[in-house]
Amino acid sequence: MRPSLPVLLSFTAGYVDTAGFLALGGLFTAHVTGNFVTLGAALAHGTSGIIAKLLALPVFCLTIFVLRYFHKLFGLTDQNGLKILLGFKFLFFTAGGICAISLAPFTNPDGLPLVVTGMLLVIALAIQNAAHRLHLPSAPPSTMMTGTTTQIMLDLGDLAHGSSPETAATVRPRLARMALAVAAFALGCGFGALLNTVVGVWCFALPPLLALGSLYLTFEAPATQTP
Repeated sequence: MRPSLPVLLSFTAGYVDTAGFLALGGLFTAHVTGNFVTLGAALAHGTSGIIAKLLALPVFCLTIFVLRYFHKLFGLTDQNGLKILLGFKFLFFTAGGICAISLAPFTNPDGLPLVVTGMLLVIALAIQNAAHRLHLPSAPPSTMMTGTTTQIMLDLGDLAHGSSPETAATVRPRLARMALAVAAFALGCGFGALLNTVVGVWCFALPPLLALGSLYLTFEAPATQTP
């Protein structure tokens, strides 16, 4: 697997999570447990935008459950399984982008247009999470940076304290992969915020292209023929 795929997945998650948060009334589409915080704030202040936040976690969980069931049913454990999952992610990103662009502005935070758009994006990122856990288990998580950042600091502490050459040889490559994942996620967040500010909901035209890029990276480079 090309190492650039996990990096692109992290960038995508940061981009969509930020763009969704800004455009969809504070809805987290990737870090869905964060919706509990914003839901609590909405309830405490008596504001709207509750329905999408309530639905995000069960929709996310149901998507993972269904994907796992069919993953087992059809034995999609090889490279083709990853391609199928990322293909479905592209379809949901496309549907979410079309809804965002055609149904905006979202004047009602609890309205059906916002809820439908948000859930399509939640499903797309749930598919990405499932694909990552099932087919890229050695790569750092693409949507949850807290655990990755914790491990980065632990590894840096180990290296600073002094490690054996064998331990350092294991820690340094892992540290590089995790740092790259966090940097890609942060860069995606920045681009999501920038494009949402500049072009509004048209920023949701980019996630399908990012999904296509991810799908392209699942194809192995053609073998070089020797004379």
